[in-house]
Amino acid sequence: MSSQKRVAVLQSSYIPWKGYFDIIHDVDTFIFYDDVQFTYQDWRSRNRVIANGAPVWLTVPTGGNIKRLINEVQLSDAGWQRKHWSTIRHAYTKTRHFREYSPLIEELYTGTAWKSLSEMNQVFTRRIAQEVLGIRTEFRDSLEFDATGSKLDRLIDLLVKSGATHYLSGPAARSYIDPQRFEDAGIQLEYKDYSGYPEYKQLSDGFEHAVSILDLIFNAGRDASHYIWGWRDPDKLTPGA
Repeated sequence: MSSQKRVAVLQSSYIPWKGYFDIIHDVDTFIFYDDVQFTYQDWRSRNRVIANGAPVWLTVPTGGNIKRLINEVQLSDAGWQRKHWSTIRHAYTKTRHFREYSPLIEELYTGTAWKSLSEMNQVFTRRIAQEVLGIRTEFRDSLEFDATGSKLDRLIDLLVKSGATHYLSGPAARSYIDPQRFEDAGIQLEYKDYSGYPEYKQLSDGFEHAVSILDLIFNAGRDASHYIWGWRDPDKLTPGA
């Protein structure tokens, strides 16, 4: 019997929310899908943190040109990096776990003058997944597979070339995905369920789920994985399984 291989394919995002890492944890291989159209003022280049009791946006300046792929977006001025780190530091300096995790996050912001949005997003995501959340999922880039076709054809070609037997999709894709196409390709289609995440102690007037993973890390520390996937099966201690 051939072995199963669960794969997820998502565009890279800036300091993503916990659901993004939940999908990463659930698969064997996670593919950053950055050779596709860049969407302006979207999660690719912005996210929210809690500051002074309410969500605030952190937006990476990418210019107004929308006729680019995500991996073509260049970052010309690193000044925003210091500003974002300053906002994060002031927002979370009084959290229980800031001292433990701030050196890594500060290094990501101040150790490199990022020139590529895609490269930055991928490095941030991989390091947080591996070094903070203990996820052992394999990370790949869609460029490695030389997928052909457009839209759904291209996605399926990418999955076939990656050796996927199962594809884990975000729930929003239900509105446009044709399940028959995956069945014809011999790939089992599954959808991620983001419901039911438990609340944690947050520096907010009302609890907000739709914020960057940084909020969970600084507030929950080593227990962060419990609030992403551990609460579903407390006996499943091995991440990335």
